[in-house]
Amino acid sequence: MAPEEITESPTVAAQLVATLQVRGQTVATAESLTGGLVAGAITAAAGASAVYVGGVVTYATHAKEELLAVPPEVIAGPGVVSAACAEAMAGGVRRLLGTTFGVATTGVAGPDEQEGKPVGTVFVGLAGPAGVTSYALHLEGDRVRIREATVEAALALLLEHVPREEPRLG
Repeated sequence: MAPEEITESPTVAAQLVATLQVRGQTVATAESLTGGLVAGAITAAAGASAVYVGGVVTYATHAKEELLAVPPEVIAGPGVVSAACAEAMAGGVRRLLGTTFGVATTGVAGPDEQEGKPVGTVFVGLAGPAGVTSYALHLEGDRVRIREATVEAALALLLEHVPREEPRLG
């Protein structure tokens, strides 16, 4: 390939930031297993300050309850490694920081299983004006690869979700 044929394509984070900017929308992150990596990926993109409000890393269960209002019945029932927890985290950070969208990550990066769920079990939660949803991921690899893949998936899922939302009017 000749040098003039090589072009840099924008990262998913850059595409997400650009899309949110055009639409006048904002996003906040709630992270557990990714420990701030989703926030880091978003804020690495130029223009992020116009759309990224902030994030909360809730690694401990009590932090999920206290900061993001994850209901005790979710923690006692399906647990922190669940779709219900990811959805509650996404909705909680959206409410807490007053954003258009909230994205959350929770799961098991390893080295050991958690709540009887195997390493690589991950949930991404998305909250927006149209409601809350979650996606289950079954990832393979070591702890680093699982966390990286979770970040990639969370950003891609949010980018797919944003265009389906109606832009704010006025």
